[in-house]
Amino acid sequence: MEIILEENRCLMKNITGKLVKDFIQRILNAESIFFSAQGRTGFILRCFCMRLMHLGYSVYFCGETITPAITNNDLLIVLSGSGKTPSTLEAVRLAKQYEAETYGILGNIESEIGSLVDHSLHLPGTTKLCRNGEPESAQMAGSLFEQSAFLFLEAVVLNIYQTRKKDVGSVSSRHAVIE
Repeated sequence: MEIILEENRCLMKNITGKLVKDFIQRILNAESIFFSAQGRTGFILRCFCMRLMHLGYSVYFCGETITPAITNNDLLIVLSGSGKTPSTLEAVRLAKQYEAETYGILGNIESEIGSLVDHSLHLPGTTKLCRNGEPESAQMAGSLFEQSAFLFLEAVVLNIYQTRKKDVGSVSSRHAVIE
């Protein structure tokens, strides 16, 4: 447990308040927010998508049957350790075609996705690529990136939650009741 916590503490020191504020402002400015990620990373991004829904945002996870068309008033947020996951890359290309704003949270900032998104945040954790220059980690490849992404996104939720002064009751009413 201590190894995991310390690795995440070290990685999270690289994230400045300015980056967090910029990311939050893009969320606040969007009409609807779309999300794309695959595998374990997709589950982490779904957690963030759900929390924003709890806070009252219009959110959609790409690939779901109820996801509407993206427009130029919308924001696409992608999460990718490698920065080259094919379906996530294609989501960015399509969002840009429809003039939506794109934001990548990436483990590999010098990637195809990194070069296409309008804005990005680099979480320099380990990825499945095991590239030179990645931080050392005692964990399986990809785990540090995924954990740091979850922690970062939870910090964003906390910031929005506290800023909007939502009480637990108002958010709880949006939790699923049929599961």
